[in-house]
Amino acid sequence: MEETKSSQVSWRPVNGRAELTLIVDTPRGLFMRRIPDALPLPADVEQGPGAEMATHAAAATWGLPDFVFVPAHAQKGSGRRELGDRILIAGRRAAVVQVKSRTVAPKAEDAERAWINKVAGKAVRQAKGTVRMLRLAEAEFVNGRGRTLTVRGQDYEWIAVVVLDHHQAPAGTLACWEDPGMPAIAVTRRDWDFLFDQLRSTTAVLDYLFRAAGQPQAALDDEPVRYYKLAAADAAAAPGSVDTTLVGEGGRPWSSPLLPQVPAGRDDTHAHLMTRILLEDIARSPLPAYATEADRHLMLSDLDRLPVSARTEWGQLLLEMLDDVPNVAQDEHKWRFRRQVDSDGRRQLILGCTTRFSELVQRAFSGYVQLRQHEAVERTGDPENVSTLGVLLTPRTDGLRPWDTTAVRVSGPSDLSPEELEGYRSLWNGTFEDGRARFPAPPASTP
Repeated sequence: MEETKSSQVSWRPVNGRAELTLIVDTPRGLFMRRIPDALPLPADVEQGPGAEMATHAAAATWGLPDFVFVPAHAQKGSGRRELGDRILIAGRRAAVVQVKSRTVAPKAEDAERAWINKVAGKAVRQAKGTVRMLRLAEAEFVNGRGRTLTVRGQDYEWIAVVVLDHHQAPAGTLACWEDPGMPAIAVTRRDWDFLFDQLRSTTAVLDYLFRAAGQPQAALDDEPVRYYKLAAADAAAAPGSVDTTLVGEGGRPWSSPLLPQVPAGRDDTHAHLMTRILLEDIARSPLPAYATEADRHLMLSDLDRLPVSARTEWGQLLLEMLDDVPNVAQDEHKWRFRRQVDSDGRRQLILGCTTRFSELVQRAFSGYVQLRQHEAVERTGDPENVSTLGVLLTPRTDGLRPWDTTAVRVSGPSDLSPEELEGYRSLWNGTFEDGRARFPAPPASTP
């Protein structure tokens, strides 16, 4: 882990509370990152429950409500046990979040450190117990939109996260606990809010928490300092090697730091928000009869895996494509796509735009996603772990909304017949002028 030469850290008191200001040397030059205090607690709510609500609000606002869950209860003997204060789930990673609030006036530093260690140890034990219970029996959790997800503990990689609501933790305090046999990390509410505000992605925050849990422990309230040390190391690291054959013809390697030094979306807020808008479109759309909330959660998780540092570029491209695809004759459709394949070739994300929406367009796009899934299975030879998510935008002209969003997710072995495969290859694997696909529009009477 390396620090940039010009990185500086300064503290200054604001209303009795130390405000952290970082001066960071980046490839774009020096910039100052102010780390504000945590979100205020809701009014007319006791401090403990209020801290849980504020922790939830930060994750739901800067992340996504669909990834943060309120506690479920499990039977334990003759009583019931609450499973965590909050649960974060995105993809195959999950966090049991235990919020501990200091509700009395701070005492001497030694007493405050003793309290912090006491509640941190208790919180980690509670998180371990929650994971153990979930591995014994599944439970239903309700997310920030009021939807239920059935959680089986063995389906996820777990981390214990202790969020301390303490406004005067002694400087340099390291929370301590016995090894729970799982990753664990302690942060203050300000640290928690910083991570979500910096990354604007639940998947990215979970990945960071797992990564940080494997590092030497950071002092409470110093998580932004550790973040920027890791971000500087990412910026200085050489790109890893990528097998471009896993992408297929025309693929090119692309890499970026896992942790952006500039806050997410700071370079172009409108373009960066495109990812959040697509997530909201999928989250708010009615499910077809054959789909479940678990299917929706998988779609949202796959889309949220789009790297934070790439989201602005992808958003700019989508906006440009939306502006471009209507520029064809009335009897034509124009299609434009971008596809990202993980380095192991097992997860694909396709974002595309076409001229207008119809049932035929929907079926054609579904065929495109199924074809790319089939090709990925052929290349990797690992059908059980390959998945493809496709999201298609089609402009609207009625003024109700700027576009329609169609999402298709395919996983596992291909079930395309030889005839379907030949048809989709003929349709989608041709060479198109300037890289854009144009197809005759179907007659209006076509069913």
